[in-house]
Amino acid sequence: MIPIRNKKKTLEVTVEEMRNFAFTYVEKYAPSKQQLKTYLLKKYLKTSVPNVKKQDITNLIDIVLSDLEKNRFINDKFYSESKAKSMIQRGNSINKIRSYLIGKGINDKFITDTVNNIRDKNSDQDFFSAIKICKKKRIGPARTEDNRSLFYKKDISLLARNGFDFETSKKVMDIEKEDFLKIIKLL
Repeated sequence: MIPIRNKKKTLEVTVEEMRNFAFTYVEKYAPSKQQLKTYLLKKYLKTSVPNVKKQDITNLIDIVLSDLEKNRFINDKFYSESKAKSMIQRGNSINKIRSYLIGKGINDKFITDTVNNIRDKNSDQDFFSAIKICKKKRIGPARTEDNRSLFYKKDISLLARNGFDFETSKKVMDIEKEDFLKIIKLL
């Protein structure tokens, strides 16, 4: 028979263990601060450590997060800028980028800075992103001329689901095929 050891974890061991979990998660996923906090909280709630309160665990997580932030392993400003850049390359609208960043728990100040930075670089970013979506999904001006009027409502609704406002969607849908091909060559 194997003897059972009743080994209690000290707070220092727990913090060190938590820091190691955080390092491996940051190395693998490059998360936002809120994502990492959620991950660590779930990890430690699953492994229910006796005699430790949930408040103590959240305090320890906050200590580890502030340490990681101080050492620049996690940076929400960089996270929001890099995610916005990659989403723009895929053709997402500014509204979709904003809602994605809000969902990831990014600070409103960083989101506003990122969106303003996008608008400063290109005042009509949504228009070009909508063009990319049309090319990718083969809708609107990318369709053959005889099918465009049949699928007009469907294409407008697809653009709306991707976060584009009605004016931008209508502007993209009313482009002639030749103009669309010229814009695609520029992108």
